[in-house]
Amino acid sequence: MELKQLGFFLGVVESGSFSKAAVRLSVAQPILSRQIKLLEEELGVELLYRNGRGVVPSEAGKMLQTYAHDIVNLVEQAQSEIGTLRSMPQGRVAIAMPPSIGWMLTGPLVLRCREAFPNIILHLVEGFSGHVAEWLSTGQIDIGIVYQAPRRPTLATEPLFADELILLGPVSDPAGLGGDSVDTARLAEIPVILPARPHGLRVLIDNEMEKLNLAARVEFEVDAMPSTLSLVERGVGYTVLSDGAVKHLISAGRIRRWALTNPGLRRELLLATSTQRPMSVATRLITRLIRDEVQTILRDGDSRAV
Repeated sequence: MELKQLGFFLGVVESGSFSKAAVRLSVAQPILSRQIKLLEEELGVELLYRNGRGVVPSEAGKMLQTYAHDIVNLVEQAQSEIGTLRSMPQGRVAIAMPPSIGWMLTGPLVLRCREAFPNIILHLVEGFSGHVAEWLSTGQIDIGIVYQAPRRPTLATEPLFADELILLGPVSDPAGLGGDSVDTARLAEIPVILPARPHGLRVLIDNEMEKLNLAARVEFEVDAMPSTLSLVERGVGYTVLSDGAVKHLISAGRIRRWALTNPGLRRELLLATSTQRPMSVATRLITRLIRDEVQTILRDGDSRAV
């Protein structure tokens, strides 16, 4: 039994004749008669009685008419609601990202979503990349923005941009670094404040220092960016972050920055989603907004802002 056959059957019953139904449905009468015949053969009953004035439904036909009407209406309702969803998407989308990205990206993203898709509710969470990847794998969030995501079959990732890392320190520069740049090897000599492993930033720095046959002189392990920056500002030590995460503090003269060289340190920011469940219309639209907002930041010449 096919939906098309049910539609043909209703057309014949409501028109009272095959010829009128054929005109109404824009289908050749022999095709219409054939489809009704196939339906009767499948059900094993006669659905229509032919008389001189046209056709009328049999007892079985009246029963099928009720069900067919409900089925066709339900399908039409589903099509209508899905069409509405396309034009006015709705739903809840959970997004998680590192604090260094969240402070800059969250505001513009919320404003653009409210303007373009007022029926989509955003749930925004901040967390380090390792936590974000785990939340995504376990279905706690819909979209993750992460640095150097682990390779997992449950994650699909795409690059957003590469982020340059810099050294940040107290304005007083107690280690006497001077200048505007410093060799990455100096991380083995000065007191640094970094997150603990397996934080992605710590792993990246440890790996780069290992290539130099050195180890960073980590005096404090702090997994919270605001606390780390507070310690730096108080003169406790130095840290490594992206420029954009602290642009406001640098502009205000509260901390100092140095470019890291020989080698420079870069990390890739990725947009991640789960491969374990299909993305909703709302989730797809929000991923597009994220891509657009990042491109806007880059196009405006402020790539360090994230």
